[in-house]
Amino acid sequence: MALPQPRAGLMDIPLYEGGKSSLSGQDRVIKLSSNESALGPSPKAVGAYAQVQDKLARYPDSSAADLKAAISEVHGLEESRIICGAGSDEILGLICRAYAGPGDEVIHTEHGFLMYGLYTRSVGATPVVAPETNITVDVDAILAAVTDTTRIVFIANPNNPTGTYIPGADVISLREGLREDIVLVLDGAYAEFMTGADYEPGLALASDSPNTIMTRTFSKIYGLASLRVGWAYGPKTIIDVLERLRSPFNINASAIAAAAAAMRDTDHTADAAAHNIRWMGVSLQCLRALGLEIIGESANFVVPRFPDTHGYTAADADVYLQQKGIIARRVTDYGLPNHLRITLGTDEEMEVVLSALTKFMGGDDG
Repeated sequence: MALPQPRAGLMDIPLYEGGKSSLSGQDRVIKLSSNESALGPSPKAVGAYAQVQDKLARYPDSSAADLKAAISEVHGLEESRIICGAGSDEILGLICRAYAGPGDEVIHTEHGFLMYGLYTRSVGATPVVAPETNITVDVDAILAAVTDTTRIVFIANPNNPTGTYIPGADVISLREGLREDIVLVLDGAYAEFMTGADYEPGLALASDSPNTIMTRTFSKIYGLASLRVGWAYGPKTIIDVLERLRSPFNINASAIAAAAAAMRDTDHTADAAAHNIRWMGVSLQCLRALGLEIIGESANFVVPRFPDTHGYTAADADVYLQQKGIIARRVTDYGLPNHLRITLGTDEEMEVVLSALTKFMGGDDG
């Protein structure tokens, strides 16, 4: 008897592995592997979350109206052009389901977020990798990779795991160089950490063009990673398509309430951004003084490149840090075998990790 078989190619898709969160034999663990918020969620978000506990028997608002209203208030956007999802990941997957399939191609960049390729393959489309220049998105390389079957282009700006970004003028150049029938997806998961005057998160293009959508998340600066909330903004024609694909109750009531409160607490968001700026500066100065090259400095993590010298490699540093109860993230699966990605944590966590790296580079054998 023939058993049920999955669609061809599905079992060839590798499983996504998130950052490690525990270490055996360690009483205290400092987790700096997943780019989570150093300050945690807004107290107002925590309070809003708690208030929902008496309504657990009720379905959530399928439209996430209050969350859309909060996003609209803070960013000055049209509510009808906002979609909310179970993390921005869900929305990325919906875009692939809506606009790509067998015989189509989807472009992402060499060191881009792994889920772009995984979602592409999940709908039977072909991922196409555009090379980067100096570990940064290369607009010309993306345009050169476009073919008659290209349907979607994904870029994360700033990018995870490199921390590099391209200015708004380059994003406009990319959009102008793409055919009108190609959807450009601007993943702004780390947009709230950006300080460069030449940066534009994608809201302008998503507002003014009929074929560009910008995604954002509550998992980073807002400190709500466990609740899985994200949103996107784009032309109503695209949003209407995605609304028809998403599950009717894709965000739970607690997540809607907490995310809406977090969005409205702009003081807490500003404090988190200021904390990030301070520790980015301290970390870059310390790591560069140790002789470590840093790729980018535009998100809430640093990515030092370790030497090839035995005893001082990225793998050696990772083992050393774990022995000290510190979890960083290897990024070998992103084509960066000599680097570690280290989230900017609390004051205490950063003092511990920078001290540990100083000892490691000084020859401490553990």
